[in-house]
Amino acid sequence: MEMDFERCYRAVDSRDQRFDGWFYTGVTSTGIYCRPSCPAMTPKRQNVRFFPSAAAAQGAGLRACRRCRPDAAPGSPQWDVRADVVGRAMRLIADGVVDRGGVPGLAARLGYTERHLHRMLRAEMGAGPLALARAQRAQTARILIETTGLGMAEIAFAAGFGSVRQFNDTVREVYASAPSELRAARGRQQAPPGAGTISLRLAYRPPLHARALLDFLALRALPGVEEVSDGTYHRGLRLPHGVGQVALTPADGYVAATLRLADLRDLAPAVARCRRLLDLDADPVAVDATLAADPALAPVVAAEPGIRVPRAVDGFEMAVRAVIGQQVSVTSARTTLARLLSARVDHEVVAPDDGVSRQQLHDQRTDLRGFLSPEEVLAVPDGGFGMPFRRRETIRELARAVADGTVDLAPGGDREETVRRLLALPGIGPWTASYLAMRALGDPDVLLDTDLAIRRGAAALGLPDTTFTAHADRWRPWRSYATIRLWRAA
Repeated sequence: MEMDFERCYRAVDSRDQRFDGWFYTGVTSTGIYCRPSCPAMTPKRQNVRFFPSAAAAQGAGLRACRRCRPDAAPGSPQWDVRADVVGRAMRLIADGVVDRGGVPGLAARLGYTERHLHRMLRAEMGAGPLALARAQRAQTARILIETTGLGMAEIAFAAGFGSVRQFNDTVREVYASAPSELRAARGRQQAPPGAGTISLRLAYRPPLHARALLDFLALRALPGVEEVSDGTYHRGLRLPHGVGQVALTPADGYVAATLRLADLRDLAPAVARCRRLLDLDADPVAVDATLAADPALAPVVAAEPGIRVPRAVDGFEMAVRAVIGQQVSVTSARTTLARLLSARVDHEVVAPDDGVSRQQLHDQRTDLRGFLSPEEVLAVPDGGFGMPFRRRETIRELARAVADGTVDLAPGGDREETVRRLLALPGIGPWTASYLAMRALGDPDVLLDTDLAIRRGAAALGLPDTTFTAHADRWRPWRSYATIRLWRAA
């Protein structure tokens, strides 16, 4: 990744928070690396190096700054939206694919050799897949050390390390402190009650229009899966090693997250999926600047800065929602989905433990579960679907395609190939495939120009109906964000 020294240095000198996560500042005189907005004195030019990733800075022998916590910075918007191999790889690494399947598993998911993948990541990120995964493990370990009362051996394996020695060495190298010293620095702060409960802050680049996010999610909330109440979004999660629940509360400068996990190895994937759900790695200033250049959108952008695209914690869930939601109201779709969920085959939930009362479990909405898996959908009898034959068979074909790997709706899926394979399934048309590209695959440039609500929103803003699609070209590459704004205008 090429970085302009002068531009980066100006961002550091001005302590511009918008650049947090875009790059990292290495200070050779002190041996630390920081986020651009670090409040410490601006280092001299001759003592500064810039890195495209925390892993690259660690590879240069630098440790994380204790003041600005660069490992807790928002992720780079590039890797959140880019559709190329490196962008897909970064999303899969964040989802824990290297921890679960190693570099061979990551390379197989992307369709490249390990050697070529390593070369591409080194060129763009300054570090290979193992180093990038190692940096993520270090961050996960720090969260567990500071927010739980687990023993260090438990934390080591939960964070993805192969041994306690590897865990100790990595933490000392990255943070210049032993794990026990990090825990001691926590002071008298109490760990959240109950095994598997973790509280942390998810950073984002301001502004964030939290009410728009919560309104969107509340309108579509499925009973038993998710709920919005008192400014907090609660939902159940289906994760690689088990199940969990999360409560997300937007605040000034961060989103407070309380996670309750059946298996702590799922911490990194759960955090990555929550960040994607709320689009926390977006660059809202860049998005809003492009949209506000259109006089028709300028007033709504000024009135509601920081609108995000609500995405998904589960691509298959989003696909089933999209198929059921075709040509019906949101309310009707929720009713049909609730009936389908009621036919699920029961599976494990997070059970109470001695440290958590039943009232606390109720308060945390631990009765919420993740959506059905493809295998569970295939096990539902005909009467459990509550929909016409053709739509029921479309959902079954979709479940088979996801279960056998024909369709990849994970964050690292190839967007163009996935859309092509979705369109090959009976009953899935361009609107559904495009909607999934936007919400499940994270494509920032989708325009649902045949959507009736979009057309109503466009009319409300005075946009021309006959030339609407051509007019929307000026919103590239952020037409997905314009789509959300048009829905709100409708």
